Amino acid sequence: MSEKKQEKYDRAYLRMAMEWSKLSYCKRRQVGAIIVKDRMIISDGYNGTPTGFENICEDDEGYTKWYVLHAEANAILKVASSTQSCNGATLYITLSPCKECSKLVHQAGIKRVVYYQAYKDDSGLQFLAKAGVELKQISNLEE
Repeated sequence: MSEKKQEKYDRAYLRMAMEWSKLSYCKRRQVGAIIVKDRMIISDGYNGTPTGFENICEDDEGYTKWYVLHAEANAILKVASSTQSCNGATLYITLSPCKECSKLVHQAGIKRVVYYQAYKDDSGLQFLAKAGVELKQISNLEE
């Protein structure tokens, strides 16, 4: 695929991840993720509480509860319970992965991460770069 066409797809999938983030019940920050393989969406996710828990992500002081799952973790777990594989896939995410999720991304076989906004701690991005995962930030979604 040409670089220009890839850029067009990257922006479109990232816009979809933005839309998906709006499904999150989290108040502090809503994050969305889409996993694409061979130009086909194989999974999606957003940050939120585990199945069976109330959809409240923050405690009384406004801090995120420790058991809230990040968007990329939810998307990867969804693939794990399907017949699909993330091997060679691209993760489109509205916020770059934290250091814990970056391990999941690498271990799942994801080869590219396209993100909108950088997370305050860039150790996740540093880890992914060291692991050979291609990283790309797109902060302007207009074509």
